[in-house]
Amino acid sequence: MRSRFAWFGAFIAAGVFALSTGVGFAQDTKEEKKDRDVFNYEAQKSAKDAKRIVFIADKGTHGARGNHEFVAAAVYLARTINDNYPNAYATVHTTGNWPKDLSFADSVVVLLNHGGPAADNKHVQEAMKRGAGFVAIHYGVEVNKGNQGKNYLEWMGGYFEPFWSVNPHWTANFKDIPKHETTRGVKPFSTNDEWYYHMRFVDDMKGVTPILSDLPSVKTIAGGKDKAQSHGGNPDAYKAVEAGKAQVVAWAYERADGGRGFGFTGLHKHDNLGLESVRTLLANAVAWSAKLPVPETGVRTTPLDRSGLQQLIDDGDLAKKRGH
Repeated sequence: MRSRFAWFGAFIAAGVFALSTGVGFAQDTKEEKKDRDVFNYEAQKSAKDAKRIVFIADKGTHGARGNHEFVAAAVYLARTINDNYPNAYATVHTTGNWPKDLSFADSVVVLLNHGGPAADNKHVQEAMKRGAGFVAIHYGVEVNKGNQGKNYLEWMGGYFEPFWSVNPHWTANFKDIPKHETTRGVKPFSTNDEWYYHMRFVDDMKGVTPILSDLPSVKTIAGGKDKAQSHGGNPDAYKAVEAGKAQVVAWAYERADGGRGFGFTGLHKHDNLGLESVRTLLANAVAWSAKLPVPETGVRTTPLDRSGLQQLIDDGDLAKKRGH
């Protein structure tokens, strides 16, 4: 009797643990992992009745470990989508293995050291013409003025424009989170990151919903008070901040063709994935861009402690070595 009760207690404890961590029993099966492998491109392409999301992440980082760990972040977000949505399939490509076919993609998510390659890519352009969603994260939101900027304005309503936008490191305090599908489960938070601001948006912000906004100190503008600098500052940025105009650093965009776009300027620092509100917002945004339903409490994300964050970087490095 004692062994039977011990077994029953262990079973209940395991169930409680699974519920508390958001890890379901079905997600732990070998078959599940095989079917939802974020690097199984053929399985994604042939998936039926599924929203298919393609992440493109830059192999290059930026300085010391923990900066611009875009492959690591993409792997985490793709796994999160696959764990939460049986009717979705997300995969990750690095820039060393850029996808040559996006005809099936319901959304394209880019984490790049400059978004120009995405803006110029014919496969991405064709996907956008079909109405696919588009999400750009951190440096992926920056493109050059001209055709690249025109494409980004069409796809996600705004972008970082050199000589107009600025890219300082500063601590933003997001006290007021607006009501939107992408903000479900997102609580006010504050963190230091390279939050780009003074973005170039479509006229009258038509179709744009500011998601994260704060007023930075004018001291965050490094230069360009009299003459514009490519990233340091410009007279217009000074005027806007000195006038007390809150700066938008993340936004959602509903396109006239029904497609959806999302821009998020943070995540220079990989550690910020450790913040629940950052994880939830990004997971929500990816799901929303593909027109997947976002739960009222937000997409469930797995907590990341120091060990988990470091393991993700290792996973990303392994993916690069394997040529994904």
